[in-house]
Amino acid sequence: MTDTNEPNAGAQQPPQPAINILVQYIKDLSFENPNAPAALRPSQQQPQLDINVNVNATKHEDNQYEVTLTLEAKAVSGSTAMFAVELVYCGIFRIQGVPEEHMHPFVLIECPRMLFPFARQILADCTRNGGFPPLMIDPIDFAALYRQNMAQGNAQPLN
Repeated sequence: MTDTNEPNAGAQQPPQPAINILVQYIKDLSFENPNAPAALRPSQQQPQLDINVNVNATKHEDNQYEVTLTLEAKAVSGSTAMFAVELVYCGIFRIQGVPEEHMHPFVLIECPRMLFPFARQILADCTRNGGFPPLMIDPIDFAALYRQNMAQGNAQPLN
């Protein structure tokens, strides 16, 4: 029974936003340990870490997007390179109920946020297997990263 006193009673509601991960996978993984075994010896000096994050997305079918999360980390102690690791981690997402004008930020914020814990674990395992303590990257604010890229004019269109 419909309450006819409600405004817009019987009006069709827009679909609720929905996001599904159809598949996620490693597209590329590289680990370099250029100064092993010397770099694996205990040291009093804390290595300097440089971490870079990049997010891209490509539209595939009507409501499917491939989102690519690239994480690069380099550790240097003094003038000695300890390790360099690069991970290109992807997911195919089906997104429904999101208005077209909101799709760009939705895809480039919410999708990498969902991929990040898996990518983080892969990097931690990779560095640990390379002989170093696991690299535990702090959580990333993908909304802030999106705003920064937009302000710098680095935002990529969803091709």
